[in-house]
Amino acid sequence: MSTLCKPAVSVPEYVITMEETLEFAKKVHAGKPQLPLALRLIQKTGVRKRHIVQPIEKTLDHPGLEERNRVYEVESKRMTPPVIEEALANADVTARDIDAIIYVSCTGFLMPSLTAWLINKMGFRSDTRQIPIAQLGCAAGGAAINRAHDFCRAYPGSNVLIVSAELCSLCYQPEDDGIGSLLSDGLFGDAVAAAVVRGRGGTGVTLERNASYLIPDTEEWISYAVRSTGFHFQLDRRVPGTMEPLAPVLRQLATKHGWDVENLDFYIIHAGGPRILDDLSKFLNTDRHMFRHSWSTLTDYGNIASAVVLEALRRLFEENSVVPGASGMIAGFGPGITAEMSVGSWVGEDPQQQAAGTPVAAAVG
Repeated sequence: MSTLCKPAVSVPEYVITMEETLEFAKKVHAGKPQLPLALRLIQKTGVRKRHIVQPIEKTLDHPGLEERNRVYEVESKRMTPPVIEEALANADVTARDIDAIIYVSCTGFLMPSLTAWLINKMGFRSDTRQIPIAQLGCAAGGAAINRAHDFCRAYPGSNVLIVSAELCSLCYQPEDDGIGSLLSDGLFGDAVAAAVVRGRGGTGVTLERNASYLIPDTEEWISYAVRSTGFHFQLDRRVPGTMEPLAPVLRQLATKHGWDVENLDFYIIHAGGPRILDDLSKFLNTDRHMFRHSWSTLTDYGNIASAVVLEALRRLFEENSVVPGASGMIAGFGPGITAEMSVGSWVGEDPQQQAAGTPVAAAVG
């Protein structure tokens, strides 16, 4: 069994509060008929603040796709190395122990992938597999966890590094004034996250079963229109209602594993917005408090796309309340409409290694 170890997460230094978001929206989109509704929807997100890679004034001054993609490259290369180093330390492995890197991002484009730069700059082996995922949006965090699990099953004893770099503020389009676009302007934040899935040993979530599901004929509900000015986010008003058809899919995954989805010990759920979490709690007949780590991620950072599940999981680790053997579920949702789901059990430190004081990285050699 592979184990998802404690993630590391970093957010940029610039902060914009909900109050500031509302004021900027009133200035930039003054007189737009959709603005009053958008302001009400932004207030209902529960997002207290977000972190962004540039001051908001600079973000509002759209310099064009070329410059924004340059900023994406500079910032992703600046922010990812320390987060990766922390994730490796959390898992008690080194760069040389990593057999594959899964890099997920939907907010910028590089070729070769950032994985090549990371391998060259951070001491990963030259035969490290590169698995970049660019078009699953917010679902990519769950997908990365599932593909890491699949890799470890295919190559027993392997270690996989997951890296998520989502600089959502670089996709802001000041000329777009549709409700979906205006809502996204007050919802999404920037973050970089990383975690290691170990094929042997480790503390965290032992991944036991995963699944993917696409709601038929919904591929246009969340999308990018790619134009000369970059990525224009498009959000259908029906998206918040997607938990009703997806809840039975999550229930089925747990049932196949012999578990009751209503009575798991922890839930790491993508915080796409408040209704997503509220509806999933209702349809799974689960106490809202069980989603507290997703709620707090949304409140403190906004929707940080594929990094949400890693940040919510980091908060679960920090809470230090889960006992070995506890059952849980991880789920990410995104364009498609796609769901990436997994179930697993909590595993604590190996008492023999802990007593012997032997580093796990040395033990797996």
